[in-house]
Amino acid sequence: MIDLRLLRDDPDVVRASQVARGDDPGLVDQVLDADALRRSSLTEYETLRAEQKSHGKLVAAAKGDEKQALLAHGRALSERVKALQADADAAEERSTELARRIGNVIEDGVPAGGENDFVVLEHVGTPRDFAAEYGADFVVRDHLDLGESLKAIDTERGAKVSGARFYYLTGIGARLELALLNAAVDRALAAGFTPVITPTLVKPEVMAGTGFLGAHADEIYRLEADDLYLVGTSEVALAGYHSGEILDLSGGPLRYAGWSACYRREAGSYGKDTRGIIRVHQFHKVEAFVYTTVEDAADEHRRLLGWEQEMLALAELPYRVIDTAAGDLGSSAARKFDCEAWLPSQQRYLELTSTSNCTTYQARRLGVRERTADGSVRPVATLNGTLATTRWLVALLENHQQEDGSIYVPVGLRPYLGGLEVLEPVK
Repeated sequence: MIDLRLLRDDPDVVRASQVARGDDPGLVDQVLDADALRRSSLTEYETLRAEQKSHGKLVAAAKGDEKQALLAHGRALSERVKALQADADAAEERSTELARRIGNVIEDGVPAGGENDFVVLEHVGTPRDFAAEYGADFVVRDHLDLGESLKAIDTERGAKVSGARFYYLTGIGARLELALLNAAVDRALAAGFTPVITPTLVKPEVMAGTGFLGAHADEIYRLEADDLYLVGTSEVALAGYHSGEILDLSGGPLRYAGWSACYRREAGSYGKDTRGIIRVHQFHKVEAFVYTTVEDAADEHRRLLGWEQEMLALAELPYRVIDTAAGDLGSSAARKFDCEAWLPSQQRYLELTSTSNCTTYQARRLGVRERTADGSVRPVATLNGTLATTRWLVALLENHQQEDGSIYVPVGLRPYLGGLEVLEPVK
């Protein structure tokens, strides 16, 4: 959750964050009221509990009628203590429930507004001018058309077997995805990350702890019979990896690169990106996840963005970097940078990577703390970022298509494809 001390000491900061997100600032006052009731209920309970203990000593020393009177009073005290304990527990539950509804406090400089209010930080590379290269009559083909000609993508059989928004990657399509993911792991290893193959089913408390069971809970697949959730990113499993632990960060951040299958229901996306593999129910991803100190979190966020950009450079893709607006952030993110590649067939940018600084929001929920130099403990900061995912195939195929329908292979990916320089259509 958010830091309750910040909420008490500087509620206006939290209110401003709620307004920027487009959320209800009045929730701040509800949490403050609930927290005040929780503390007063707890104080009253503890005071009466102390009186109950002292009263027990008087009963032990009394005799006769006096003892009977004290016993009667003790029974009344006991009932009152139980009632106050119930009140304190209810107040704490209410306070926690309300606090969990407040999104992470955004960083200074995050743009206010919704999905279209992002700020472009930079453009890298130049989209190809296919007309200048191949003539005005050249028709840009989309990734599905190209993928089918390569026998790399099969959405028809995917729909036959599993339904809409499923697909097969076959032949060079499967190899190209593995090339991207293995390249991402190699870059992560070079940057000091530990590679991890993560579980794709997690417990409710882990899913809730990462902030994914809030407003977008309908995006997640749940196995009701087992009370488990399918992850939409290995971020969830990696955030839970050190739950309930005290970490030693004296040697620097703990960095993990999680490789997993990912599952998303895509609820509410009816009619959006129905062609091809842009918006699908299952895909693979290598996700960077970091535990670090609060003081280092903003710098680590920029480092994560830099590692994402290294991967985009390896794939030789033109892209832009955006600073996501507050209203388009997930509840756990205090700031998020997206890298969006140019999509020639649609003449628009398509998100390929995201990196979020979640500050202490997830760690507070999951009980992940660090031991400081003075021996005290405090919540750590967590961050995440995409290093490669199946969606990258869309941008690779479209941006590197050639006049004859073949696909140029970026130099950095060739070692992962047996030295192939060009992918040829299958006749």
